[in-house]
Amino acid sequence: MARDVSDTTPIGSRDDLVAYVEAGCKPKEAWRIGTEHEKIPFYTADFSPVPYEGERGVRRLLEGMQGLLGWEPIMEGDRPIGLYDVTGGGAISLEPGGQFELSGAPLETVHQTCGEVHAHLAQIKEVARPLGISFLSIGMSPKWTRAETPVMPKSRYDIMRRYMPRVGSLGLDMMFRTATVQVNLDFGSEVDMVKKLRVALALQPLATALFANSPFTEGRPNGFLSMRSHIWLDTDRDRTGMLPFAFEDGMGFERYVDWALDVPMYFVKRGDTYHDVSGASFRDLLEGRLPQLPGERATMSDWANHLSTLFPEVRLKRFLEMRGSDVGPTNMLCAEPAFWVGLLYDEGCLDAAWDLVKGWSAADRQGLREAVPRSGLAATIGGRSLAELGREVLDIARTGLARRRRLDAEGRDETHFLDPLDRIVAERRTLAEDLLARCHGPWQGSVDPAFVECVY
Repeated sequence: MARDVSDTTPIGSRDDLVAYVEAGCKPKEAWRIGTEHEKIPFYTADFSPVPYEGERGVRRLLEGMQGLLGWEPIMEGDRPIGLYDVTGGGAISLEPGGQFELSGAPLETVHQTCGEVHAHLAQIKEVARPLGISFLSIGMSPKWTRAETPVMPKSRYDIMRRYMPRVGSLGLDMMFRTATVQVNLDFGSEVDMVKKLRVALALQPLATALFANSPFTEGRPNGFLSMRSHIWLDTDRDRTGMLPFAFEDGMGFERYVDWALDVPMYFVKRGDTYHDVSGASFRDLLEGRLPQLPGERATMSDWANHLSTLFPEVRLKRFLEMRGSDVGPTNMLCAEPAFWVGLLYDEGCLDAAWDLVKGWSAADRQGLREAVPRSGLAATIGGRSLAELGREVLDIARTGLARRRRLDAEGRDETHFLDPLDRIVAERRTLAEDLLARCHGPWQGSVDPAFVECVY
């Protein structure tokens, strides 16, 4: 999340929480595409991590981008921790280990969001090159230990860093060593939200397989194709996962709100201060019974910020966030929105995708989710491999994009953005498997060449 929300409107009841999420419903002509990606900076000369401070640190990157773009700084105390485009709605933020994130503006077409990605990468390289900094295009830092990874000066991350080891063994790795690409998409009604959420949850493991790109940890193969995805399995079970309740009768905004209310909080922000309330209940805050802040009542900003600390495979806010994919090369940053827009923004294709997955049980979906980080496209569900299923799903997505008829200046529609995914399915070979082949072959067992070959 680029920046925490500031809305001091008091919350009167649970109905206000439901209404907040329901306000995301938009007519189809107002549906937009928001693409986000994280990338890990390193010093080009010696492949070492980039700290926040220093003449060539992350702070200098942010200040350089502010000078180039003219965006408003997001401050914590006297330190910039992000930038915000007041006119367009995009933002740049820092993840806990210095991962540099672009949260893209809400745009109409995949052409536009891909153009935004290319422009951002050109801009960041213009600022980073004089500092001797480059950016990895893989889903987990391949070499550094957690102790070697820098820590960004953000109070909410300090709270999370203390809390994570209490609820899982891999949460700190998630925070400090992984990088993702995700797309945020709209819904038209509660019924539309539920169908999109169900299809997206069921197919998120397929996206994880298609985008698997994190096979190295601390200088060697880690046994997974998507270590980033595996890490999420033991980060914090209260706030992650496949949301089996979303497939039950009666699913809607109220059911998601009830789940969110029961997920422990991290913090409450008052003014510029983050109060550590980790493990406490939002219900207690609603009723003014929070032990750490007696008498303090919940505001809309508290609710918005709490929703941003939930990490299921698909997250509902006032839009839906697809969270299953490792970051990858530039063409994969454009393939991510194309894949989900093709499936979810055409009603017929959404129905076709639902027909593929509606027979799966919660156990089927969970089994696939657990198998994919290691097995990738070889994982199976219902007797079919994900490579086989992926071919069918990509055909549906291609149909959805073709029907949209959103053309670029050269007269091309959005279907060509799926080409790299088509190649992965046709060859049954993920980016991670390509990296492992290089490591065992021309790289001679070293991961250092990733800092040359896997960069933006």
